Amino acid sequence: MGEITRKELILALAGASAKPRLAGIDLSALNLHRLDFEGANLRGANLSASNLQEAIMRSTNLTGANLQVAQLPFADLNAANLTVVDASGANLQGARLTGANLSNMKLNGANLKDANLQGANVSGVKFDENTTWPDGKKGSQGSPASYT
Repeated sequence: MGEITRKELILALAGASAKPRLAGIDLSALNLHRLDFEGANLRGANLSASNLQEAIMRSTNLTGANLQVAQLPFADLNAANLTVVDASGANLQGARLTGANLSNMKLNGANLKDANLQGANVSGVKFDENTTWPDGKKGSQGSPASYT
């Protein structure tokens, strides 16, 4: 699927009785602030550098999506599937990741300060010394499993 504008996306989300399939869509660098993607299929989507602040993404399938340097502060990702997602440099400050599947997710340089990871699957999560954990620790000072 090709590029889509914010207006086209809002119309698609608002007019659909079930969430549209947005797998593989390019939503890079768009302002998606506070949009409701609950239950949507965004598998393999490009959301790099997008503003997803306070977006509702509960139970969303983001498997293999690109979230590099995306802005997701206070986004609701409860029970979302983030398997093999690249969120390098992403801002997930205060994000709700409760019950989310983060297996094999790449969090190099990501900011998870004050994020809620309770009940999340964090097996195979990749991070580096620039990753900030929910309690403010950096890199290997923290461990993903410590916050679930």
